[in-house]
This record gives sequence, C-alpha cells and structure tokens, in this order.
Amino acid sequence: MQFSRRDLGKIALASLPLSRAFGARMIDSKIDGVQIGAITYSFNRIASPDPEAIIRAYVEIGLGEAELMSNHCEALAGAPEQPMFARPGGNRRAPGAKKGGGRRPQITPEQQAERQAAMQKLTQWRASTNPETWKAVRKKFNDAGIDVALLCYNMQDRMTDDDIEYGFSMAKALGVKAITTSTTLTMAKRIAPIADKHKMMVGYHGHDATNDPNQTATLESYATLMGYGKYNGVNLDIGHFTAAGYDAVAFIKQHHDKITNLHVKDRKKNHGPNVAVWGTGDTPIKPVMQLMREQKYSFPANLELEYPIPEGSNIVAEAKKCFAYVKSCLA
Repeated sequence: MQFSRRDLGKIALASLPLSRAFGARMIDSKIDGVQIGAITYSFNRIASPDPEAIIRAYVEIGLGEAELMSNHCEALAGAPEQPMFARPGGNRRAPGAKKGGGRRPQITPEQQAERQAAMQKLTQWRASTNPETWKAVRKKFNDAGIDVALLCYNMQDRMTDDDIEYGFSMAKALGVKAITTSTTLTMAKRIAPIADKHKMMVGYHGHDATNDPNQTATLESYATLMGYGKYNGVNLDIGHFTAAGYDAVAFIKQHHDKITNLHVKDRKKNHGPNVAVWGTGDTPIKPVMQLMREQKYSFPANLELEYPIPEGSNIVAEAKKCFAYVKSCLA
C-alpha cells in the first residue's frame, strides 16, 4: 500500500502526544474578563504521596491558572519527601506549607532527628537543582492546559539571603509573573532590595493577626511593606482582610497597581471563622468580583479553600462548589 505525503503527515501527528503536535490547549477559567485560579495550598490533602494529583484536580475542576506552592513545586520535581508529624486532633502539616492557627505540637527526639536527616537530604537536593528542574515542572502544568502564574514561596525570618535567592531562581525559571509569600515585616524589608535586583514583584499575603505589629494584617502594615521597595506588593486575601475589619473593595480600588493577586475565601467579621458555604459569610466576594470585571484588573482571583471538608465530600467537589459560586457572582 502506498501513502501520500498527506497520509504520512497524519500518521506522524497521530504518533505524537497532542501537546507536542499542536501545543496543549489551555483551560480557560477567565470568567467575563476575570481570571479565576487557585493556590495549590488548597489541595494539600491530596498532594501526598502523589503531587500530580493536584494537576489532575485543576483539570477536573476546570481551573486554568495556578499559584504554585514551592513545596508542591519541589515535590513535582522529585525532591526527597519530608516527614509529617501528627498535630493535636490528627491534622498534619507538610514542611513549607502555610501556617494555620494554634501552637505547634511537641515532637519527640527521634522525630527531631528524622526531620534533621530529611532536611539535610533536601538541602543536598536543592543544591543540585537548576533552571531545567523548574521548567520541567511548568511543563507538567502546561501539558495539562494550566498556566503557572505565581510561585508561593514563604520566607521565614530564619532564612539566609541564599535561601531567598533560591526562591527567586525558582520563580524565574518557572516563568511566573510574581512571587507570593506569607512572612513578617522584618523579612519584607530584607526581601525588598533582592526583589528590586531581580525586578520581580513580591505579593505579601495578609492574615488577621492585627495584634502583632510585625505581621501583615493592619492597614499600616500594608503601607509599611509597600514603602520598602518598588517591587513590594500585596497578595490580598479578602477573607482574612474582612476578618481583620477592613473593606477589601476600598483597598483594591486604592492599591490595585500593587496587587499581584487575590485569595478568595469567605470569612466572618471580627476574626470570625471560614465558612464552607460561600456567600453566607461577611466577605464581599461578589462586589470584589464585579469590581475586577468593571475595572478590567488583570491580576487573578485565586480560590483558597481552608474550611474543614464536610463529611461525605472531598476537596475537588468543594472546589467545584466554590468556583461555581464565584462564577455566579459574575453572572
């Protein structure tokens, strides 16, 4: 049997993955001009032992934009797994994950030794990474139709300047628009000249710890950190901002040019809890979404699910509900 050049071309294309033949088709989760995504922190529950479950979750939910936690990025790149120890009540938190409330549990000497040995392996692994390490992670998302727009790299006070540079090198190789971070004002002052050097925005994530002057929580703290440098910006968590007693709509109008992205959740005022049914709390999710649409703000609004998963449900089902609510705010 003879084949025409056209037939041979069809056969060649059929033998290639579609992402290589045509380029992956990107998931469109821009709703009426507002880019909706999620921070991978929302999917901590399914990230171990298979971090690629996060990518599959984005595809199933229909989210085309990711704010990638650095610990998830490292796991996807093959970093040595770090031990997780039980917290009171049975919760566990992976190293590098965002802090919740409450005191850390005491760990045994044996657990401490295990943690130190694991950290030594991780330090050695980090020294072996290069730009190709992170480009390969981005490709995993891109091949699934997901854009990695932001890297969340939480920078603690104990970090060295080399540790900070490691985060910036990861971000640049990933090709993200900005870094987001939960940290102190002390660190924000240290980070500012490094961000200036790299010409990369850093969005500082706020909480509602308004009683701690070294945390990003009060209006004064936001003003202070933005004043430290041209590339110091804000990752505004509208749920925490509301719980702290502030008006997210007014803040966005005033500081939109310094906002890297939003975190969307529903919380009660006066340091109240996260609510599982979005729209029943005090956070002005609908006015914020409509403001973003009207003003054509380009920064993404990323879902961040922190409430306890209801019995009989799972994180993917809950994320679908939250995404549906945000869509309804733009209907």
